[in-house]
Amino acid sequence: MRASGHVGLLSATLAAALALAAPAAAAEAAAPTPPAARAGASARPLLPFTKTTLPNGLQVILHEDHTTPTVVVNLGYRVGSRFEAPRRTGFAHLFEHLMFMGTRRAPTKAFDAWMEAAGGWNNAWTSEDRTVYYDVGPPTALPLLLWLEADRLSDLGPSMTLDKLNAQREVVRNERRQTSENQPYGKAELRLPELLFPEGHPYHHPVIGSHADLEAASVDDVKGFFATHYTASNAALVVAGDHHPEATLAWVTRLFSGLPRVARAADPAVPAGTPALAKVVRETLRDTVELARVTFAWPSPKHFAAGDAELDLLGSVLSATKASRLTERLVFREKAAQRVVAYQASSALASHFAIDVLVTPGVDPAKVERLVDEELAKVRAGELTEVELSRAKNGVETGLITRLQSVRERASLLSSYEQELGDPGYFERDLARYRDATLAGLRAAAQSSLRTDARVVLTVLPEPPRAQRASGVGAGKEAP
Repeated sequence: MRASGHVGLLSATLAAALALAAPAAAAEAAAPTPPAARAGASARPLLPFTKTTLPNGLQVILHEDHTTPTVVVNLGYRVGSRFEAPRRTGFAHLFEHLMFMGTRRAPTKAFDAWMEAAGGWNNAWTSEDRTVYYDVGPPTALPLLLWLEADRLSDLGPSMTLDKLNAQREVVRNERRQTSENQPYGKAELRLPELLFPEGHPYHHPVIGSHADLEAASVDDVKGFFATHYTASNAALVVAGDHHPEATLAWVTRLFSGLPRVARAADPAVPAGTPALAKVVRETLRDTVELARVTFAWPSPKHFAAGDAELDLLGSVLSATKASRLTERLVFREKAAQRVVAYQASSALASHFAIDVLVTPGVDPAKVERLVDEELAKVRAGELTEVELSRAKNGVETGLITRLQSVRERASLLSSYEQELGDPGYFERDLARYRDATLAGLRAAAQSSLRTDARVVLTVLPEPPRAQRASGVGAGKEAP
């Protein structure tokens, strides 16, 4: 009863707001192209959908499932930290925060307050490649969720003020301190992309950006960023869950088709002539941690490219279980490490493969390096077994299938496939690239990517005792 009362109130609020005629809603909607199932899809796809492109370029993907009374709105923009201008690092993430600072029709705090009163909630995230906003709520809240997203896409830029910018600038700087600078090994996470990718590479700087660049951001920067990247043609809208696609498409068309068609901003690909990592780069940092950690990292094939799935599987072979090669050797047999984590971090332009080793107290990090190199040499020599590969495949497939249990995850998958590959129906082929991986493929990926003469070795050592720090011994960055 309480929820329905609030929904009724919000429906009235929404109706009044719509009556004020948001730019997107006021314009006459152009006729969308009819939804069509993906060509070549199987008779019963695991993740069915329809896709429509509005005349202004907005891609609309609808996934219907009435199993649970939940609906998800996922609005992804093709803009992440790699699109940032020089000396404006952290801007894509800062903008994610600014998107909740209100418009003329939905003032500051109204976005969350109205949504929560209707039984919904929301969140967002930013990566090197994309920024994604998602809203979750009961089916009765869907018109409100769509209206709020259309409203801020049409009006947030012109509504920006210095007070709003200053408020979120400090929030983001505190987030950098909280999640990176004051987190164990956080300084190494900030440093790793700078060591892996040369200056000028779009992935050279971390997503969170620098304090200096965040402080330098101006209101004009914000408005320019919004006008360039927050456009209908740069976005993909997914609605998933308990809704009726025909009615939803009518709502979407009414609310979004009035937005102007703006040419998509140029993609800042890796500049021609950017050198690849061609030597061993070593660096040692001091941090407030209990245990030393050594990270071995290599640039690797981009997401969905040949070798990407194989390295993803190799990460599992090396460290996913107690029986995995590095975990069994370093943690249980040699007792040289407390934990080993190997992973392929996939991104649109390039990826990186990393092995993090938490070193047992008293063990020389050089021993850890020798043990890791010995195990990688076996992988490159083709000593992996079908049992190891099968176990890794099962783990990855379980993870992918498990994501289908969540409506929010299904919306996320459809969005990412659309924005990275232009095909929301890529799920089965994504699954197939893991199922079809071979031992020879893993060996080839290790040989071409995990070279001993071209990698980053980043060591984090515990800060020395306070007395030594006071005397200046052992403070700061170590010599290579």
